[in-house]
Amino acid sequence: MNTSGFGLPISRTRHHTRQLDIGGVLVGGDAPISVQTMTTTRTADIDATLQQIAAITAAGCDIVRVAVPTPDDAAALPTITSRSPLPVIADIHFQPRYVFAAIDAGCAAVRVNPGNIKQFDDQVAAIAKAAGAAGVPIRVGVNAGSLDRRLLDKYGAATPEALVESALSEAALFEEHGFADLKVAVKHHDPGTVIAANRLLAQQCDYPIHLGVTEAGPLLQGTIKSAVTFGILLSEGIGDTIRVSISAPPVDQVKAGCQILQSLGLRPRKLEVVSCPGCGRVQVDIHRLADQVEAAFEGFPHPLRVAVMGCVVNGPGEAREADLGVSSGNGKGQIFVKGQVIRTVPEHLIVETLLEEAITLTERAVDESDITP
Repeated sequence: MNTSGFGLPISRTRHHTRQLDIGGVLVGGDAPISVQTMTTTRTADIDATLQQIAAITAAGCDIVRVAVPTPDDAAALPTITSRSPLPVIADIHFQPRYVFAAIDAGCAAVRVNPGNIKQFDDQVAAIAKAAGAAGVPIRVGVNAGSLDRRLLDKYGAATPEALVESALSEAALFEEHGFADLKVAVKHHDPGTVIAANRLLAQQCDYPIHLGVTEAGPLLQGTIKSAVTFGILLSEGIGDTIRVSISAPPVDQVKAGCQILQSLGLRPRKLEVVSCPGCGRVQVDIHRLADQVEAAFEGFPHPLRVAVMGCVVNGPGEAREADLGVSSGNGKGQIFVKGQVIRTVPEHLIVETLLEEAITLTERAVDESDITP
C-alpha cells in the first residue's frame, strides 16, 4: 500500500484490465482513471449538444456519452462526432439499428444495455462484426432497473451476483464472435451493492470497469454516495473510468468526478480550498467567504491549496500548511503565504488580496515544485 497526497491508503496493485482506446483516450491497463458524463440535451439539437460538450470539456471531462433514442438523434451523430473535442460514446437502448448508425457515424465507442434490447442475443454477431471492422469498443452496461427477467427470477432481486452474471454472459456472447474490445459496468442505486458487484466482477474478468452508482440522487446525496463507493473501490485498485450520476447538470457531475479522483491522488490536484465548518468562535461569515474564494479562483491555472479559516484556534496552523491562506476575525484577515504572515487586510479585501498573492506566488515559482504537492 502507498498513500495519496491526502494521506489516504491507495492500493499499490491496480486490478489488471485490458486496455481500450476510446477515441484517443486510453481506458484500462495502467491508463489514468478517466471521467465521463452524459449530455442532457436532445442529441438531435446539434448546437445545444456541442455547447454542452464544450462546457464539460472545460470542466475536465475526458469522454462524453450521448443518448440515441430516435432516428433524428442517430442522424446528428456524424456532425457531433466530427466537431466534438471529446470522444463520443453513443448510448443505445431498445433499438439495435442505432448501434450500426453510431458505428457508421464515427462514434468512439457504443454503450449497449442488453436487458433493454429485445432479442439482443440474435444481434450480437452482426454488432460484433461491424464494431470489430471499425475498431469501435463496446461497453456492456447492466443496470438494476433493466436486468434480464431470467436473472431476476433466478436470484429474486438485482443482487451483485445477478448483475455480474448478466454482464459477463453478455460479454461472453461477443467473445464467442471474436470481439474482445469490451468495457463492462454493473450499476445499482445502492452503494453496498455496487461495491460488492464490482469486487466480484474484478475477480472474474479483466475487462476495463466503468464505475457508477446509477440514479444516485440529488447533488449532495448523490455525490456522497458516489464518493463513498468510488473511494472504496478505487482504493482497492478497482475501476478504470467513472461517472457521477447525480441529478445535476453534467458540468457538476464532471466537477464531482474530478474532485473525487483528486482527493484520492488519482488525478493531478488543482485548486483545493481548505475551510473550516464554522462555530461560535468564528467572527466572519466563513461559508460566504469560502464560496467567494472558490469562485474567485475558478479556472486558476496552477494547483494551489488555499486555507480559509475563521478564528485563531486552527486558523494560523492550517493557513501555514497551505500555499496561501487567511485567518479571519474582528473585521480583518491575516494573509499567509508559504506559512508566513505577509500582511493584514480589512475583511472586504481578503478575496482580492488572496488572488493577488496567488498570481505573485505562481509567477515567482520557477516550476510547479514550488507549489505544495
